[in-house]
Amino acid sequence: MRIDKFLWCIRFYKTRSIATEEIKKNRVSIGTSAVKSSKEVKEGDVIKIRKNQIDYKIKVLQIPKSRLGAKLVPLHIQDVTDKEQYELLKLRKMSQDYYRIKGEGRPTKRDRRDMDEYVGNDIASDFTDWDDFFGETADITEKED
Repeated sequence: MRIDKFLWCIRFYKTRSIATEEIKKNRVSIGTSAVKSSKEVKEGDVIKIRKNQIDYKIKVLQIPKSRLGAKLVPLHIQDVTDKEQYELLKLRKMSQDYYRIKGEGRPTKRDRRDMDEYVGNDIASDFTDWDDFFGETADITEKED
């Protein structure tokens, strides 16, 4: 079976075309050499895949006939990825959560209304005439000319 079809069948990629693109970008290799989409996969091959900044390694146990259900995938492949790679993934996920805690960030419509109510529209009611508001600066510029 072709490697692009195999990666799609074991649900490593959502579509076969995405698998093909990743192979073209040299993110998939068998052993130490990069492969083409037409490369045939055999039982016992160790496939190295770079995805989400992690180097996954999977060992082919069986070649599936067609796309598998998620529960059947472990019958056809064995995950031999280093544990350090999964720790890196966990650290990256935690660092992303650090910057933005749920509920922070852009205010919601309700938050905006509460802020407007708190601040109030006192400024707009005090200065209804913009010429009066900017009158002092206009006088200064006229005197300089």
